[in-house]
Amino acid sequence: MRRIRIKLCYDGTEFYGWQVQPDLPTIQGALQQALELIEGAPVHVAGAGRTDAGVHALGQVAAFTLRNPLPVDNLRRALNRLLPPAIRVLEAEEVPLDFHPRYHARSKTYEYRIHRGEIVSPFERLYVYHYPYPLDEQRMMKAAPLLVGTHDFSAFATADKADQLGRSKVRTIFSSELRRDGPLLIYTVRGDGFLKHMVRNIVGALLQVGRGNLSEEQLRCLVEAPRTMKAGPTVPPSGLFLVSVEY
Repeated sequence: MRRIRIKLCYDGTEFYGWQVQPDLPTIQGALQQALELIEGAPVHVAGAGRTDAGVHALGQVAAFTLRNPLPVDNLRRALNRLLPPAIRVLEAEEVPLDFHPRYHARSKTYEYRIHRGEIVSPFERLYVYHYPYPLDEQRMMKAAPLLVGTHDFSAFATADKADQLGRSKVRTIFSSELRRDGPLLIYTVRGDGFLKHMVRNIVGALLQVGRGNLSEEQLRCLVEAPRTMKAGPTVPPSGLFLVSVEY
């Protein structure tokens, strides 16, 4: 048996997220279908994280176990021939049999892109959140680092089936910054893990700061006393990218 780790990128627009769902196109489902053709038997693919419907990835990591002796470069090429054009395998390598892309990950980096121009190109519209309305961007940039540290991020989490298991919502954010790049306002966050919709809810809260509806003190309260209030609206998935997973 061989354990294979792959790095892949995908346009999540037409997919219902990472995780397999009956009769719906998903990233995990597409990978498993392609690998079954190569292996001649069902193959389970584990991912570093479960991106939601419409979310994109520049550097998702996944792993699976095969008996097929196909060299990894040929395996990568075969997968790219079988996968939809919206999914590309960038790298493939053999790893120890006990490797798990989620449990062995040390950190993940996400990026959220907000287009601030009056007009967004039709060729960019699926990969940004178009928000041309007034914002105090400097205030947002000053507030972004308030998320850094180890905190209970319950205020930034959307209800999940896993909540019934009573799992901790404490996460560590290593860096949190907002910057301007031409017409784009880009939020980049790196942490040891993220809750459901957590990044999109953080961006929603920062937008509330920029609109003047949320003060720095109230944002700090969302982080330090999460049971007292909830973050602002969840922003659309189109602007969110899983940039990388670090091991």
